[in-house]
Amino acid sequence: MENKERQPKRQPRQGFNWFSLVYIFLLLGLAYMWTSTGTSSPLKKEWSDVKDGLLLSGDVDKLVYVRNEHKGEIYLRQTSLDKYKNLYGGREPKSGPHFYFLVSDKFDAEHEFDSVVSSLPEESRFKVVIDEHKSYWGPIIEWIIFPLMLLLMFFFFMRPMRSMGGGGAGGGIFNVGKSQARLYEKGGNLKVTFKDVAGMEEAKLEVREIVDFLKNPKKYTALGGKIPKGALLVGPPGTGKTLLAKAVAGEADVPFFSMSGSDFVEMFVGVGASRVRDLFRQAKEKAPCIVFIDEIDAVGRARSKNAGFTSNDERENTLNQLLTEMDGFGSNSGVIILAATNRADILDKALMRAGRFDRQIHVDLPELRERLEIFKVHLRGIKLAPGFQIDFLAKQTPGFSGADIANVCNEAALIAARKNKDFVEKQDFLDAIDRIVGGLERKSKIITPEEKRTIAHHEAGHATVSWLLPNANPLLKVTIIPRGQSLGAAWYLPEERQLTTTEQMMDEMAATIGGRVAEELVNGRISTGALSDLEKLTKQAYAMVTYFGMSDKVGNLSYYDSTGSREMAFSKPYSEKTAELIDDEVKRLIQQAHATATRVLTENREGFEKLAALLLEREVVFSEDLEAIFGPRRGGVDPNKLLREDTEETPEAKE
Repeated sequence: MENKERQPKRQPRQGFNWFSLVYIFLLLGLAYMWTSTGTSSPLKKEWSDVKDGLLLSGDVDKLVYVRNEHKGEIYLRQTSLDKYKNLYGGREPKSGPHFYFLVSDKFDAEHEFDSVVSSLPEESRFKVVIDEHKSYWGPIIEWIIFPLMLLLMFFFFMRPMRSMGGGGAGGGIFNVGKSQARLYEKGGNLKVTFKDVAGMEEAKLEVREIVDFLKNPKKYTALGGKIPKGALLVGPPGTGKTLLAKAVAGEADVPFFSMSGSDFVEMFVGVGASRVRDLFRQAKEKAPCIVFIDEIDAVGRARSKNAGFTSNDERENTLNQLLTEMDGFGSNSGVIILAATNRADILDKALMRAGRFDRQIHVDLPELRERLEIFKVHLRGIKLAPGFQIDFLAKQTPGFSGADIANVCNEAALIAARKNKDFVEKQDFLDAIDRIVGGLERKSKIITPEEKRTIAHHEAGHATVSWLLPNANPLLKVTIIPRGQSLGAAWYLPEERQLTTTEQMMDEMAATIGGRVAEELVNGRISTGALSDLEKLTKQAYAMVTYFGMSDKVGNLSYYDSTGSREMAFSKPYSEKTAELIDDEVKRLIQQAHATATRVLTENREGFEKLAALLLEREVVFSEDLEAIFGPRRGGVDPNKLLREDTEETPEAKE
């Protein structure tokens, strides 16, 4: 047994390289071209010039007339080659033919040549040869090699390609209906587990039950229970839906099929349905197993919401086949479907019903505690400065998804490396957050002093109103350094609340229009710098009136359509009279916010001007500076208090 173990493993036998045949045929073609064209490059002349000049010169040694090509080839005497060097670029021509001429099929060769030869003296006469060219390579290429090359091309392009990766079906025209899913077997290279998925405790609890059922099915079947046939992961982009599916694959230790919804859709009719059938056929053979379909909205869009859907539409046929396979007459025992989408509102109702996707698992944006856990995961491989406060980062990134947090950590490491630091510090993370939220700094952008003064007052207006109104989001930092497409930017620290009152929305609207009001008070005129503010303001006002019922005149009505069934409608769900009333109410709310901002800035004009001057001097102002000018913030969240709590509660900071 020891001798057998010491023997080297046999190398797999390599098959014949069919491409070598192509090289052989190419060499044969080159050889044919070389033999058919000869070793010289003859010059063309007209028959009249040859007859009256070249043949009478006494330099011609031989004339060969090819009857079947109506072509004459002229060979010069060896002693006369020097006379024609200038025609060949100063070099002596090679062996003939040196000249050729073409004639018509009515050319009488014997008569013409005999008349010329008989008119020449004995020492100047040349030899005349009448010949016919017979090509042996031509028929071979035409009848043997060319068909063989066509067969080889057909073989290369039509033969099934070897499968790429784990379990993916081959390509080729005959395998176009095969499933494109990647198969991850037991003990494969998929090492993602639930430990790598931070936050999402409720979502992990749901999918853990699926994993537990695959490992211990008797625990559930003994009580008569049945595992859900499918689970749909729903949530905004970047929240970790695909990562959660990978963790299920790593934990379940069963075969895992993964593919995108767009892999079903092809330009060929019937391909999508065929791929669905092939996918479930493979899944049944590997059962128990999990099938994961990412971005299922590409194939599961509701049929009534797409004007292009017809009874013969390819996507509809694919969807119908998917519905049949998931819960039709056939049994898919042991096959569990996981799917992910960020547009659950456009999915077909038949796909969403119980029996197909029994559970909808919502993967929302992470909250404060979940963001802290996500930061801990992504900071594992990053060298942090001693005493670094991770809690501070979690509070600085409200509304960030898991993908955004991963990007922040990576950007911070790149910024620190760019500055040749040994550790990643707090300021590097702040710069990374600014880079992601606001865009790249554009310090080289040319701004006139007057424009810079206007921008400073504009941003100071936002900061002043948001700091003094108790229900507005508190300001964290404001800058007049251009970033991305904006000339200035302000960062806020909003409360993580689930409900928002009318007073809170009105204060936020007043803070939004505070920049425009500041320009009016200082300059006496307005500019185009408030475009994004006005857009946000208008959308928020319309949402208050038409969605949230926050208007006394319109009443407790909501025209929001959560089902999306009115996407294709050509008319609004209210009359023209109601539309006029909505427009009037929106204008009233915006005017009310404008009046509030005007009152706040007028009553605190001295502090507002001081803040604008500080912005012009430093270009960046923090919440500590606002507290020094206006005093502690009344009501709402105090960002300085939060930062102080971070410093006091962090063990590293105490040390």
